Amino acid sequence: MRFSNQVAIVTGAGSARGIGRSIALAFAKEGARVVVADVNLDGAKAVSEEIAQLGGKSLAVKLDVTSEEDVAAMVDQILAEFGRIDILVNNAGITQPIKVLDTTAEDWDRIMAVNLKGTFLCSRAVIPTMIKQQYGRIVNISSVSGKRGGGVFGGAHYSAAKAGVLGFAKALAREVAADGITVNSVAPGLIATDIRGGLEPEDVQKEMTKDIPVPRLGTPEEVAAAVLFLASPEAAYITGEEIDINGGSHMD
Repeated sequence: MRFSNQVAIVTGAGSARGIGRSIALAFAKEGARVVVADVNLDGAKAVSEEIAQLGGKSLAVKLDVTSEEDVAAMVDQILAEFGRIDILVNNAGITQPIKVLDTTAEDWDRIMAVNLKGTFLCSRAVIPTMIKQQYGRIVNISSVSGKRGGGVFGGAHYSAAKAGVLGFAKALAREVAADGITVNSVAPGLIATDIRGGLEPEDVQKEMTKDIPVPRLGTPEEVAAAVLFLASPEAAYITGEEIDINGGSHMD
């Protein structure tokens, strides 16, 4: 129970087959009180109910990560309910498989807002509490697309936003390290989730993964395991780093 009595926020955790759900359940299994935050409140409540069935404690919150007001209200609600915030997982994200010439300014702004601005707003909102505690863990979900320049799923705006997440995390890590706060990221490759619009048939998945050294899709649980490590006390001397979870499709 590595996270007993700790409070963990997981944004974008309301999807039935999403990375956020797996992260939320993994934290709950290890004793954390989990804030399941999602723009889809029904989805967040469903995950919160799963946590309750595990014997855990959680709070389902409707959250638009692009809204300063929503983010501030969430933090106020968490502090009123639990009195502390130990962990933030910036998981909320959207993608769009589109070429640059077909990308509108509105497309660009929407992808940037959810994936990058949301990471900034949520991080900024929890830092004052973490500084008071002299303890905190922020883990961001980036993407292999942000490191290799696309070629997986999503347009150039998605790659740019996810690359921005990595740069933001490194800069923030330098700012808050002396306050006992670490900031790290994970960069998943092809993971079996709903973000691509549903899982493909087995033959299509085989074609998609034929050039991956580990020739299969990753699982949300494999991403969750890395997130929990970075959020744990054992990772206290790791900050400004990212863990690639892509089966070898991209190697630094």
